[in-house]
Amino acid sequence: MTISYGDFARIDIRVGTIVAAEPFPEARRPAYKLSVDFGPEIGVKRSSAQLTTHYPCEALVGRQIAAVVNVAPRQIGKFMSEVLVLGFPDEAGAVVLIGPDQRVPNGGKLF
Repeated sequence: MTISYGDFARIDIRVGTIVAAEPFPEARRPAYKLSVDFGPEIGVKRSSAQLTTHYPCEALVGRQIAAVVNVAPRQIGKFMSEVLVLGFPDEAGAVVLIGPDQRVPNGGKLF
């Protein structure tokens, strides 16, 4: 399926820094609850992410990631996920995060 540039431009992908990560034992699949700082314009948003295969919880804090910030919030149990953290599947389907290879200001928009 081909989309127009206008369709792509409606997806707001920003960089943020994970400021808190904690286990999410209530999730159906192993996951973490993340708090991500997207800078002063967007602020700190929360997300549930299935990252337990490759990332110990404590290794996530301080890491910059990419996320869709204009996706509709999604209720996951008692937790409201506000953004969609982005990654690619490895050979077994476990999530590998994407993010910049150099530090950039939080809130920067992907283009």
